[in-house]
Amino acid sequence: MQIKLWGVRGSLTSPMTNDEYSLKLRRIAEYAIEAGLNRNSNIAEFINSLPDDLKYVYGGNTTCVTVTSNSGTMYIIDCGTGIRLVGYELMKGPSGKGSGMINILMTHNHWDHIQGLPFFTPLYVKGNILTFYSPFKDQLKYLNEQMRAPYFPVFFEKTESAKRFITLDAKKRTPVKLEEDLVVDFHPLKHPGGSFAYRFKQGGKIFIFASDAEFTGEVLEKGGQQEDDFFKNADLLVIDAQYTLDESFSKFDWGHTSYTMAVNCGLRWKVKRLILTHHEPANSDAKLYDNYLSAVEHGENCNNDSMKIDMATEGMIYRL
Repeated sequence: MQIKLWGVRGSLTSPMTNDEYSLKLRRIAEYAIEAGLNRNSNIAEFINSLPDDLKYVYGGNTTCVTVTSNSGTMYIIDCGTGIRLVGYELMKGPSGKGSGMINILMTHNHWDHIQGLPFFTPLYVKGNILTFYSPFKDQLKYLNEQMRAPYFPVFFEKTESAKRFITLDAKKRTPVKLEEDLVVDFHPLKHPGGSFAYRFKQGGKIFIFASDAEFTGEVLEKGGQQEDDFFKNADLLVIDAQYTLDESFSKFDWGHTSYTMAVNCGLRWKVKRLILTHHEPANSDAKLYDNYLSAVEHGENCNNDSMKIDMATEGMIYRL
């Protein structure tokens, strides 16, 4: 499997401001002076030596992740603004010719997870077939409602592509066999209005996406063995980590997790690689990097010696 992050910001899009960009440039210039950079041939090495918040931008697009199976079939998780970029990529292939078979799995229907769909170019191409997998019975209704006058000029059901909806049984939670050797199942999460995690299994590897979830000690205790069994031993877990610990106390029941608790969860479940996502829109890249360093430090204080921790970054690719 290949997992790519196309949108990692929570709640609403947050483009970088001019002030933040200027501060980045100033800090990079200071590093360059300190490093004595004076040759073009040394630029690549210099850039690679920068801290992550200067080497990359974490990104301002809201949630969208793709999972490409070993057969080459792509599965899209959520339709935040990151899906616009996925659409541009798909248009280079069969979707641009009206023969695209597009699979989309929905975690829930808060606006930051569906607001990119009206700008998903393959939606408008005749011949493309979009299949939506969702535990929500009214999935079509929710997508229709955001694409109607006066909010949007084109009604969802009037777009040229064909649409199919597969409702996943939220009570039985029966695993879905997407391909001969690829199975996906799902698990309810604590979030206003409900949300679901997805677990992909292929070739002995496990990828889990669990954004928009409020994990606390009480939630873990209530979930018990069933929750532990769902999350344990994942090769890659992308998990909600929007808040600091202090913020999570003041925003109880808002449906999101602190990076501290996210690390605790990863260690509890013996996850091999933990990706912190759904970044707070008010946080600059510098603040997110500080949170990342604190998360790593917290893991070390908890005797973490095996779990790799990353801060989700747009464009990041993982292969399992």
